[in-house]
Amino acid sequence: KKARVEDALHATRAAVEEGIVPGGGVALIRAASALDGVTFEDDRSFGVKLLRRALEEPLRQIAQNAGVDASVVVGKVKEGTGPFGYNARTDEYGDLIKAGVLDPTKVTRTALQNAASVAGLLLTTGCMIAEKKSKSGGHDHSHDFDDED
Repeated sequence: KKARVEDALHATRAAVEEGIVPGGGVALIRAASALDGVTFEDDRSFGVKLLRRALEEPLRQIAQNAGVDASVVVGKVKEGTGPFGYNARTDEYGDLIKAGVLDPTKVTRTALQNAASVAGLLLTTGCMIAEKKSKSGGHDHSHDFDDED
């Protein structure tokens, strides 16, 4: 309970510092429109496509967690403008700011910056060690080392 209060305090401070954006991944969907004029004729076009897909991922995950078709939700939210988005709590579409579904701008911005930083590091890394996903879709925490992989 104490952690929830601390999280709320930090979110409030962040909102006071830089303002708020519609939550539920909508701000990132809207940010993707900044890529509309960005075109390349080389491998960088794959990077732009990847970034577009990455900006959709938080909304996709919210939709999947709510048990609805993520592609349908993303498509419908993309058709909207401004704070129009999907409210997973009520399973309705509408103005997320009026519905109280908000994210501090600072939190959204730093999450995107940190994700881009990690992606940049992974692209320039010669070797990486990662957990192997289990057959059930989660991570396999058995730490068995077999030579068959």
